[in-house]
This record gives sequence, structure tokens and C-alpha cells, in this order.
Amino acid sequence: MLYKEEVFSILEEAGIRHDDTVLIHTSLKSIGPIDGGADMLIDAFSEYLSDGLFLIPTHTWDNVVRETPFYDVLLTEPCIGTLPRIAYKREDGVRSLHPTHSLMAFGSRAREFVRGEEESASPAPPGGCWSRLYEEHARILMIGVGHDKNTFFHAVDERLDIPNRLNPNPFIITIRDENQRIFQSPPFHTHYSKGLPCCCSEFYPNYKKPLEELGAVKYFRLGNAYVYCCDAAKCTDIIEGLWKHAEYDLCSEEREIPRDYYPG
Repeated sequence: MLYKEEVFSILEEAGIRHDDTVLIHTSLKSIGPIDGGADMLIDAFSEYLSDGLFLIPTHTWDNVVRETPFYDVLLTEPCIGTLPRIAYKREDGVRSLHPTHSLMAFGSRAREFVRGEEESASPAPPGGCWSRLYEEHARILMIGVGHDKNTFFHAVDERLDIPNRLNPNPFIITIRDENQRIFQSPPFHTHYSKGLPCCCSEFYPNYKKPLEELGAVKYFRLGNAYVYCCDAAKCTDIIEGLWKHAEYDLCSEEREIPRDYYPG
């Protein structure tokens, strides 16, 4: 059984400070029994990050699509797991107005951090919440999941303007906020990689070896779950260095990245 005090102790041992910005991708099942369930886990992270910012993805990319281009910040259910489906209903956080890649923010800076996301024209544009995890020097915890679930790497793709990552045919999304105000998104470009049988994120695990060898990812355990602790800024800088040497698309198939691509 995982208890709140144990969560505090583990986060401290992992080097996470009370004023850090932390985002988590989570498989609750991988953690095992949790005293108080998912809500306790949210409470524990929020309390530990008392002077920081705690973020949980609440993506809706599977139900806000070209055929049904509507996002209601209060009613549109996340499509990515149990913790997001519990988090988005909580009243102590603020959900962003990003129509496909929203997140729930907890902390004194929550509302400020998510402001303006309804203006996003892609899943993780420069200047948006996901991209600003770099400037925040955020820690991204992959709890029981791997880099194929690491949405931040989409923000890295967009920051670096990696080719063949966005659909060239946009559509408009209608967005409704908590006060029932209606917004129209800019022409919105979803994820898309021509010629790939799946999303390029399936091949983000190609980054695992260089990121850990160059010190951008460390590991610990939370309950029964293996946790990747990713430094957003270091990951970005390393991935940028890899692409400077790349002679092929690094995330178009399962393939080890050559050592001579490593920066530094």
C-alpha cells in the first residue's frame, strides 16, 4: 500500500523541490494499491509542491476531431487514463482550454500558467503550456509508462520545427470555457506523419539511451511503478543536438541512435 507520507519521502529522495514544476504521466495500475486512491496521489503531489506547480495531462485528442470539433473544458472527458479522468473534475485545479492537449494545473500559478491555450493552432506549439515546460525547467515523471507516452517530446518536435509532424490540412475547433463563453480556435493542425503506420511518438523510446547516458533522465520507484524522471530542459537540448547530426528521421522506426549523433 502506498501512503501519502511515502510519496513525500520518495519525491524528496528523487531530488524534487517544493517549488518545482512537475508534470506526471501515470499508469495507476502499475503503482499498485494506493491509500485513498487517485485523489490521494493528486493531493500528495499538490501538497508536496506547495510553492510550485503540479500538472496532469487531460488530453482529448481522440474525441475532439475533425468530425466532432468541439471541446468543453468542464464536460469533455479525457481519453488517456484513470488519473486524468479523475483530475479534470476536481475544483482545486484549473483545466487549460487547449482543445486536444489540455492539462490540469494545481498551485498558486495554475490559472496564469494555462492562460491563452485556446489560441493554440497545434498540439504543443512554441509559447504554449507544453513548450514552456522547457523554460520552467520542469520535471516530467513517467510513472509506469515510457517515452512513447511523453507528450512533451511533441513540444520538442514543434520547437525544433521537425518536418512531417503536423497535418497540413487544418480545421476549426469550437471551445467552451467554464463560464460558458465560446471561442473559435485558429486553423488547428493535428499530429500527423506522412508515410508512418502510427504516430511518431511510438518511436520516442529511441531517445531513451542517449537521454539517460547524457544525464537528462534519472530513475526511481513509486510504489511498484518504475519512474522516469525527465529534466525537460536537458531533454530538449540533447534532442536538439541529436537532430543536428541526424541524416534520417530519428522517430520514424524503432532504431538505435548512433553514438556519433550524441551532442557534446
